[in-house]
Amino acid sequence: MIVADTDVLIDALRGREPAVARIALELKAGPLFTTSITAFELLSGAQTTREQDVVGSLLAALRILPLTEQSAEEAAEIRRHLDSSGTPLPTADCLIAGICRAHRAILLTRNQKHFERVPGLALGHLSAVR
Repeated sequence: MIVADTDVLIDALRGREPAVARIALELKAGPLFTTSITAFELLSGAQTTREQDVVGSLLAALRILPLTEQSAEEAAEIRRHLDSSGTPLPTADCLIAGICRAHRAILLTRNQKHFERVPGLALGHLSAVR
């Protein structure tokens, strides 16, 4: 299961490669997922009606994973671990990582250095193909 992070989807919305090609490839290969946290970030960032329509169309093509009790527990464990090690992540990123860990999913992100600190989180590289 591949979960697209916010940064990758923003790049795709802006027509930036390799995000456009990778998202197209993943959608063709099978379902592509994102999180409810990323959906919120994209929807809240869409300022105009046109941007809202474009974001809505993209989200309609994806399967959106919700924040569940299990993923909240994973996110909380991630937050505690990183805070205690002096390398905290923003709340939204802890939630995204928690959802991915709960589903044993691969997070497709440009922000490798940011998320590689999360134990047990599998990361996908944007340029890699299936």
